[in-house]
Amino acid sequence: MAKNRNEVSENLKWRLTDIFKDGEEFENLLADVTKRADLSHYEGKLSDKKVLLKCLKEMDSIDADLEKLDVYAYMKKDLDARDSSSTALLTRVENVLIQYSSSLAFMTPEITALPEEELKAIIADPEFSDYDYMLKNLLKSKKHVLSKESENILAMGGQVFGGFHDIFGMIDNADLPFPTIEVRGEKVKVTHGVYGLMLQDKDRSVREKAFKAYYNAYISLINTISATYIGNVNKDVFLARVRKYGSCLEKALETEDVSPDVYENLLESVNEGLPLMHRYINDRKKALGLDEMHMWDIYTPIVENQDLQLPYEEAFKLVKKGLAPLGEDYGNLLQTAHDNGWIDVEETEGKRSGAYSISVYAMPHPYVLLNYQPTVHDIFTIAHELGHSIHSYKSEATQPKAKADYKIFVAEVASTVNEVLLLKYLLKTSEDKQFKKYLCSYYMDMIRTTLFRQTMFAEFEYVAHDSCEKGIPLTKDFLNGKYLELNKKYYGDGIVSDDEIAYEWARIPHFYNSFYVYKYATGIISAISIAERIYKEGEKAVRDYFKFLSSGGSDSPVELLKLAGVDLTKKDAFKAAMKSFEDTLAEYESL
Repeated sequence: MAKNRNEVSENLKWRLTDIFKDGEEFENLLADVTKRADLSHYEGKLSDKKVLLKCLKEMDSIDADLEKLDVYAYMKKDLDARDSSSTALLTRVENVLIQYSSSLAFMTPEITALPEEELKAIIADPEFSDYDYMLKNLLKSKKHVLSKESENILAMGGQVFGGFHDIFGMIDNADLPFPTIEVRGEKVKVTHGVYGLMLQDKDRSVREKAFKAYYNAYISLINTISATYIGNVNKDVFLARVRKYGSCLEKALETEDVSPDVYENLLESVNEGLPLMHRYINDRKKALGLDEMHMWDIYTPIVENQDLQLPYEEAFKLVKKGLAPLGEDYGNLLQTAHDNGWIDVEETEGKRSGAYSISVYAMPHPYVLLNYQPTVHDIFTIAHELGHSIHSYKSEATQPKAKADYKIFVAEVASTVNEVLLLKYLLKTSEDKQFKKYLCSYYMDMIRTTLFRQTMFAEFEYVAHDSCEKGIPLTKDFLNGKYLELNKKYYGDGIVSDDEIAYEWARIPHFYNSFYVYKYATGIISAISIAERIYKEGEKAVRDYFKFLSSGGSDSPVELLKLAGVDLTKKDAFKAAMKSFEDTLAEYESL
């Protein structure tokens, strides 16, 4: 049962007074930034270099203040959703944010309209060093920017283009006919959340019933879902062609400043590593004692959950020990987070569930939200979220405002490095054979779901878009067939690719944010490669890793990862991840 907030020790709560000492300070900043949050008076004047620089600096200042206000209100709301005053604060800030964003609509078209040589001269000017990377990306996009009239037309179509995502959301969250099945004499509705739990049920018949019932819900609406997804792919092809990109993939990856070579490397390398995945599937089949394994058996634990039952303080000490290879400075930052109100630890009434790390440039430090329970999973969550926090802290302390935010492409790297290091420590120090076996299965499942499964999704997206670009008609049968082929290829002969699994593509929301899922796979590959290097090379690898943590968004994410010794344009990092998976498989098999 969740505690009342006043029952929790102060040292286990966020210290929000580090952001604003009181409500009056918040209100004063909000009033001040509201007066400043309109930059439309710069419209038509950005061809003057001095005016452009002044505008960019003013934008930085307003951005920082608005982000600080927004995050503070957001955090207050998350501590107690029942508190309507926090919701009201957030609404007021968001209203200012909307108005401010509207006032900036002129900026990108006006900058990209500058002659190429003039823009290059501005980028080379030391006075613009804080903004050179942003301006380089604008220069790169210049050839894809259309006339003012055409841009206005596309802007007006924004709501239409986003409609496919919204339609699927309504289908998935409102209209899906969730079925009811009988579980141990009780009627249970198979919702999204319940389905995930049922697939882990020890009773195989429950897993099978849940699997078939759940997929039958999607099958019953497959004509509507397939029309929605095909419409989304057609939209992607249209926008890529209108903006003169070579492909949908090229357009999507340019947003992250990532070369299509990285995507292709991922698909090739993971396909080369599929024999390891098949070996894992056969190990899982053996562990479950099955003559025939089905897709509904893929999520049930093969090793009983090991419950350490560590109170939070002990769990935190364990995390610190696990992350010791990152050096004394990193350990000191962890302790600072623990001692100085960075972490809100306990579940309380009205508090948002789950966990996250949050930070913006103008805040004195990041914050971590937990709902700690004494489980192995939650110990890893501490390590994970602190990885995000220290990445943000180092970047914001080192980079100017315009370069401090790192891209989504690298967002999960630091958090996963921490998880891998903690796991390695626990495997090395534990003498409990069963616990080590559990840790191996935990890690293998992480790699299976984040590396292999997300790459399979990425390959499906590539096939769908590439087929459309080549004029091959997309139909539900075509999509089902291609997905079933991929499932058989990735999972191998050790498992039955049940008929229902051909429809799995129809339930993946991320497919409406095209070419997004691959970033989960490249993220875990990068993290594993970095963690392995830290273990092997020690201090030098840590120094390189700190350069990456401090780099924010100062260059393309692929170039920034090179600072930590990871080059995704080559296959070394991919091979390192596969080797780690293989070594864990071998250790599991030896136990």
